[in-house]
Amino acid sequence: MPYYHLYELNHAAMGPVRAAADATRLYFQNPFNPLTHTQFGRQIAAACEVLERTTRRYGKPDFGLPETSVGGMRVPVRERIVWSRPFCNLIHFERGLEKPRRDPKLLIVAPMSGHYATLLRGTVEAMLPRADVYITDWIDARMVPLAEGKFDLDDYIDYVISMIHYLGTDTHVIAVCQPSVPVLAAVAVMEERDDPYAPSTMTLMGGPIDTRVAPTAVNDLAQSKDIEWFRRNVIMKVPFPHPGVMRDVYPGFLQLSGFMSMNLDRHLIAHRDFFQHLVKGDGDSAEKHRDFYDEYLAVMDLSAEFYLQTVETVFIEHALPLGTMMHGDTPVNCAAIRNTALLTVEGEKDDITGRGQTRAAHDLCTSLPDDKKAHYEQPNVGHYGVFNGSRFRSEIAPRIIDFVLTHAAGRKPAAMAAAARTLAAKAPAKADPLAAILLSEPRGVADDLKAITGVGPKLEKALNGAGIFHYWQIAALTEQQIDALDARLDFRGRIARDNWIEQARRLTETVG
Repeated sequence: MPYYHLYELNHAAMGPVRAAADATRLYFQNPFNPLTHTQFGRQIAAACEVLERTTRRYGKPDFGLPETSVGGMRVPVRERIVWSRPFCNLIHFERGLEKPRRDPKLLIVAPMSGHYATLLRGTVEAMLPRADVYITDWIDARMVPLAEGKFDLDDYIDYVISMIHYLGTDTHVIAVCQPSVPVLAAVAVMEERDDPYAPSTMTLMGGPIDTRVAPTAVNDLAQSKDIEWFRRNVIMKVPFPHPGVMRDVYPGFLQLSGFMSMNLDRHLIAHRDFFQHLVKGDGDSAEKHRDFYDEYLAVMDLSAEFYLQTVETVFIEHALPLGTMMHGDTPVNCAAIRNTALLTVEGEKDDITGRGQTRAAHDLCTSLPDDKKAHYEQPNVGHYGVFNGSRFRSEIAPRIIDFVLTHAAGRKPAAMAAAARTLAAKAPAKADPLAAILLSEPRGVADDLKAITGVGPKLEKALNGAGIFHYWQIAALTEQQIDALDARLDFRGRIARDNWIEQARRLTETVG
């Protein structure tokens, strides 16, 4: 019988045991039961809770961030899904502000490495007071029907690019741990295309950019096996009755086993202490244990193709630092990054991503000026301390916000200038607001502008003649540029009336 099926069978078989343990715990916690107030009763109740919790399947936690503080005032926060694909939702943490603020748009790319995006609850909470925060909420692969197709590292990069397009210009991206490689690759692809939506900054935190530097136990394991070993030993099919039945996945429970085995003694001691806190009636310490392990033990499956491609590309072949990484049929060239400022953050005692592995990104971005590069190493923190905890809140988060604000101003004009680099000799006079957006010829294949409601063959020809061939050009138009285009082509307000900007933005997202 396949191992995943045995795992499911074990959970089903333990169901009655968990129910009995929970009932026994409640019996010995009943205030009307005389045994509740004895050492024996407290030990029985504590043992039953430990048993129930260690055999439970933990569901996806909530972010649980109903409010934040902005400018010294408490304001409500509402989670809203603003972009969705089969393997990911983009969540916006909408702050109930009385007046609009010009806070930076922050896209936090959560790791797709076994835990849910809620692992970054502390990261989101620290950023909310000074930023408009979005986060990638990756979907458990066992919950995605096989009919939705595959999801690999190339798809991950496409998802990131599409979300950045959705958020528009002057977006700031934070990649926490695993996504550092695909985010760096996505930005390189966008800069190579002179994409005007390339983010203003990217912050890479504890990410395995070059795992040849200070290799850890995780890196050594990947290096000691070939990709076929991983395919044979850790890839399994999702069992019935999950929606993703028969999908090949890397199960979350295997990833969790790997994480826990790295510090098994600490986890055993933590559960022993939890038992003792329950017996002694130390409710605060017991609740901290529950909060941590409710999050830590909640895991999700990864699609097999994403997991295997990531292991091979990042940990075995070191494709990004060696310059051999591909996005589809296109080489990933980090030297193309010229405008997106780069901040890397590492933890001194990180035992998952070694010191220097994230900093290696600076060596790859050879075209990026030094004044757009920064690195910070946080003393006395491990892997999780890089994005969570008191030192993150007091020392790392303020540095990230400061870096974002430093490189936010003036980013939009820079992006538009980058879009027009190839036609400097033929560009209109500086006084023309359209100079930064028009092209002398399409970049690759021109988009079908007739897909925009209100644009027919005649208007498409007029737009092409003026130098507009792509959806992104229309999506990026400013009010001043709209007025200038209206006057030049005699559109008589058609752009605003037919809502071309929003239509083009959606079409830009569709074509990725």
